[in-house]
Amino acid sequence: MDPAEIRQVRRFNRLVTRRVGALDDSYLSRGRPLGEARLIFEIGQAGADARSLRAALGLDSGYLSRLLRALTAEGLVEVAKGQGDARVRRVTLTATGRDELAAYDRLSDELARSILAPLAPPQRERLLAAMAEVERLLSAGALVVAREPADSADATWCLERYFAELARRFDEGFDPGKGAKAGAEAMNPPHGWFFLARLDGRPVGCGGLARLGAQEGEVKRVWTAPDARGFGVARRIVAAIEATAREAGMTTLKLDTNRALKEAHALYRKLGFVEIARYNDNPYADHWFEKRL
Repeated sequence: MDPAEIRQVRRFNRLVTRRVGALDDSYLSRGRPLGEARLIFEIGQAGADARSLRAALGLDSGYLSRLLRALTAEGLVEVAKGQGDARVRRVTLTATGRDELAAYDRLSDELARSILAPLAPPQRERLLAAMAEVERLLSAGALVVAREPADSADATWCLERYFAELARRFDEGFDPGKGAKAGAEAMNPPHGWFFLARLDGRPVGCGGLARLGAQEGEVKRVWTAPDARGFGVARRIVAAIEATAREAGMTTLKLDTNRALKEAHALYRKLGFVEIARYNDNPYADHWFEKRL
């Protein structure tokens, strides 16, 4: 990687940490560092379990426990066992903690205004557009794609939403039981593999690979959550599927898709898939694609 690119990233990081007050011992003059303030914000009015806080903030369990102890000692949070699972710790803000959250919200708004106020309207628009682009690209860089059982809780969550979206978009509706090789068993070893995409620990997409033969595989159930679209989730999932197919000795990947999914057609063509004749009896398929590996 170009050293000048590395220097630009480091320069940007230094400017942002200084400008937003991340280096202050008392973030926004509330008497605690940014880490504790950020945790108060993440817990929020509704509360959260410790596991989701750890994933959302990228913290190890030891550091999160230290932050929670500090906030508990101040009377800002309460930690209790979760209902139905004693292993889960539920974290909520006390009345004092909710007041502190409100104070942070007010001061954070004031900080944002102080950053925007000195700029002329065209400069403000450029800064906001650049911030949105940086946010999008950093989020895309945090995306993790990994293999997971097709019948895990998060896989089931993704597939249910995928099926619901197909039912809305297909002219004829959608019944997953009618699709070719529809079941989870087709996407679990030794018959296949399933992939989940996660952003800050939460599932945002999925895709499967099912064997069609010793050297052929089929791409299945590629879906991206609406709030994660534009991050390259589907592209990353298909890349993981291709890599696994090669590892398994496959030389060809096939897939089918419905006429309503025009964005999927465009993606597959960009990724090197070419349209072919029908190869299965999937009642919902209107287009069939293939890629030589």
